[in-house]
Amino acid sequence: MKRIRRLACRMAREERGDVPGWVLITLMTAGLVIIIWGLAGPALSSVFQQAIERVSGF
Repeated sequence: MKRIRRLACRMAREERGDVPGWVLITLMTAGLVIIIWGLAGPALSSVFQQAIERVSGF
């Protein structure tokens, strides 16, 4: 039983992961979304408005 407990504790310590790496990936992804949204936002809004106008015109 002690052997299983030690193995479980060792595995739990080894499976911490790369937290700083995930934080960096998350922040970079958020930054890319903000940049792309800033550049494409007005164009997408215009396309959406045109689509709504065409649908409501029927």
